[in-house]
Amino acid sequence: MSGPEILLLPGWQNSDAAHWQSRWEAVHGDHRVEQHDWMRPLRGDWSARLEEEVLAARGPVVLVAHSLGCILVAAWAAHSVNTAKVRAALLVAPGDLERDDLRQMIPGWAPIVRRKLPFPALMIAGSNDPYCDAERSRAMADDWGARFVDGGARGHLNGESGLGDWPEGRALLNELLQQK
Repeated sequence: MSGPEILLLPGWQNSDAAHWQSRWEAVHGDHRVEQHDWMRPLRGDWSARLEEEVLAARGPVVLVAHSLGCILVAAWAAHSVNTAKVRAALLVAPGDLERDDLRQMIPGWAPIVRRKLPFPALMIAGSNDPYCDAERSRAMADDWGARFVDGGARGHLNGESGLGDWPEGRALLNELLQQK
């Protein structure tokens, strides 16, 4: 066995071909957790899909979440009895679903679960993310017990950010996995 299975957790509307998550799937063979409805995400449905994928994994998993995927990790971890299968989580650019405009676009996800995660986590967030200001990202990282890394002025750290294969993010993931 070559290591834990990487589960990619895209955010609302999925990750397009230019997104680093799609690149990691193509380049590294990571596994995308497919949701039933990317346009109208329901927290319970998305949590159930994540639970199915964690249970289906043969060994430990690593969660690599973007945007709404980060909020999913926190919600799922708060109620799952299978969190011991998670070796670590990389949380990238969480969306602030408590903000009025986002709460209306993506209902049912507020309040954001703010409990300490039961596994090691690292959060990377942009300093100028239009979906979550830097202070809110840092506060979520603190609440979740995640180490925070400033991703710089690159917006939402998505396909529009021009990250390509994002080797910098992969290096941080590898660093997280080396910690014990």
